[in-house]
Parts: sequence; structure tokens; C-alpha cells
Amino acid sequence: MNNEITPFSELDLSPEILKAVNRMGFTAPTPVQAQTIPLMRKGGDVIAKAPTGTGKTCAFGIPLLEELRSDTNDVQGIIICPTRELCIQIAEELRQLAAFRPDVRIASVYGGQPIAKQLAVLKKNPHIVVATPGRLLDHMGRGTVWLGNVYTAVLDEADEMLKMGFIRDVRRILNATPADTQVVMFSATISREVMDVAWEYQHNATEIHIAAEGDNRPQIAQFELMSSGSRRMEDLVHIIDALDLHRVMVFGNRKSTVRQLGERLHRQGRSVDCLHGDIPQSQRNKVMSDFREGRFEILVATDVAARGIDVDDVEAVFNYDIPDENEYYLHRIGRTGRAKRHGMAFTFMTPDDRFRLRDIRKYTHSVLTDIHFDENGGLVASDGTPLEQLLESRLPRENQE
Repeated sequence: MNNEITPFSELDLSPEILKAVNRMGFTAPTPVQAQTIPLMRKGGDVIAKAPTGTGKTCAFGIPLLEELRSDTNDVQGIIICPTRELCIQIAEELRQLAAFRPDVRIASVYGGQPIAKQLAVLKKNPHIVVATPGRLLDHMGRGTVWLGNVYTAVLDEADEMLKMGFIRDVRRILNATPADTQVVMFSATISREVMDVAWEYQHNATEIHIAAEGDNRPQIAQFELMSSGSRRMEDLVHIIDALDLHRVMVFGNRKSTVRQLGERLHRQGRSVDCLHGDIPQSQRNKVMSDFREGRFEILVATDVAARGIDVDDVEAVFNYDIPDENEYYLHRIGRTGRAKRHGMAFTFMTPDDRFRLRDIRKYTHSVLTDIHFDENGGLVASDGTPLEQLLESRLPRENQE
């Protein structure tokens, strides 16, 4: 399929959706949206391979809402995703798309949230349910969710979900939907597990491949910096101050690292909060909401947040620790450089990490520029080029919004 982009106004969308899209600040669809929306509205199955940050939620959310029948109380659309954070994020974006459709009811159900609260929401007969697999099965077993009239089932981040061991749960959920249910899958990679589900549940699916290039490739300048021990904290703060950064995500591999770093930054008077697996879900939701709304500047997190937070204006990502898995590197740095903005990613390393970083470069096809502090405390490349000059050459068309 071609990647020709047309305005939203030419996609035969309802006035309510066009008004919502305009209020969200979108004028033209991304390639994945331009290709997916017409296909889904015709009822066809879709399997889309698309990188992070390409607008997948609107790609399936718009046709879901356009084809919705609000004169019935049955669940008509389900969106299954691997994490609670992503579940919350998708539901919030769908509600924005449905801002001028008061007749539409959307519910999100996920583990870690009190079941009573979800039962109350489900009693209102939502048209669309966004869920993690385990909690959706829980409600199906209780009889509080019935999928017998679902016309569209969306699997978001299918590769991650199936890799996490949810394949049996996903099959049980899809088996509870009608045989002619439209099945739409979005995935960063088309793994064997993804293909197995596609072969079993999709019918003549159209494949969409969105390459991470051109307008789709995030504009992220990537750097590596030799730093360890207590020096790492000092270097982190130095870079934040030198570049006058106010929207930053810092990733650590362990909960203890995240906690300690957050406490040290807080003692320095920094505007900071943390996100890791030991934090109760209600508090995690508040932290994510506060970060999206700009109530603090630095979010320190484990990889629990790498897929869950979708904030368009994150200026820089720091890998305080090199991630344990190659693909986590992409998920982390993908939090910046979103919505056609530019971003920066800094990875701290020790001499022992050189081979590990080489693997990441090879896997992600990334180019990381080696930088260090000069005798005057300025950040420069190995050839002496100042960091500011490097950024100007790497990110020449910075969005001046």
C-alpha cells in the first residue's frame, strides 16, 4: 500500500470526530492512520507493523467510534493490551476522540484496580472496553462482560503481549467473540506468535508495514557518556541544567535504583517523582497523570513505564542503566521525539558496557555519538565539537511551538 497522506477532512469522518481530532491538535493523519482507518471502516481485518509513536490509538480508535451503534447496550469493541499503563492511556485517548459523542461509553479494566470500581463502570453497559487480558477474563468469568456482540477486537502491542505469556488468555478472549468479528492487530514486530494468532483468527487480513523512516522515524539525537558511581548522578544533573531541560524521563533497571535516585534528586530540590512496580496502581495512575500535565519535571522509572506513558513533549530520555534487553532501549527512547517533535537520548555506560552497547546499536540500527566533559565542564564529542553544535546539526528543524 502507498503512504500517501490525505487530510482528515477527506477520510469521510463524522463532524463529531473531525471536531475532536481538531481539538486534539491533529490536522493530517499519520501513515498508519491513513491506511488503517479506511480498511477498518470497510470491516476488513488488519495486521499492522508500525513503530512506536506513529499514532496507532487514533488509527483504530477513529473507525471504532465511527462504526459504533450507540442504540445498543452490548460491548461492541474490545482493545486488549499488555500493561495497565497502556490500558489507561488508550482509554484516555479514546475518550478525547469521543469528546463530542456523549452517547458513547468507554470502560477500562485492568489488574491492580479495585474490582468493585470496575463492576460499577461495567454496570453502565460500555460500548468499548479497554483491558489487560487477565482482568478481562476475570470479568468474563463473573458474567460482568459479555463479548457475544463484539464486532471489532483490537490487539495492541501484540508482540509484547504474546511474549509476556498471554497467548492462551488472548485465544480464550477471541474465542468468546463471534466468528465474524473484525480482528485488528498492531505490533512493533511480526513474531511467530503474532502470525499464529493472525492465521487462526483473521480472514484475508490486509498487512500494513510502516517503516521507521522519513516522517515516521522519530527525530532523536542519541548520545553515550562514560559515567559511573556517584558521578552518574552529577552528570545527569549537569546535562539537565546545561540544556535547560524541563520534561525528562530517567530509566533505571532496578526499583532500588529508581527509589534512591528519586530521593537524591528530591533532596536537591528537583521537581521529581518515581514510577516502579512496588508503587500501588492508584498512585502510579496519579504519577502518570501529574507528569502528563506538567506538575513535575523529572520522572524516574523502571521499564514498567517505557510502554505506558505517552507524553508528546518529553525533551530527553536518560538511560541511567543500560537496559537488560535490546528492545527496551527502543521503548525507552521512544518516549521522546513524539508527535513530530525532536528529542534527545543519553545513555550512561562503563568500560564493561561497550559490548552490551554494541549489541544495542546493531539490534536497533541506532547511531550513538560518544560525548564527554571537557576541562571547562562543557559536553563535547570526541572530535571536540560542542554538544549544542551537535544538536543543531542533528535536529535542524526543531519545532518551535
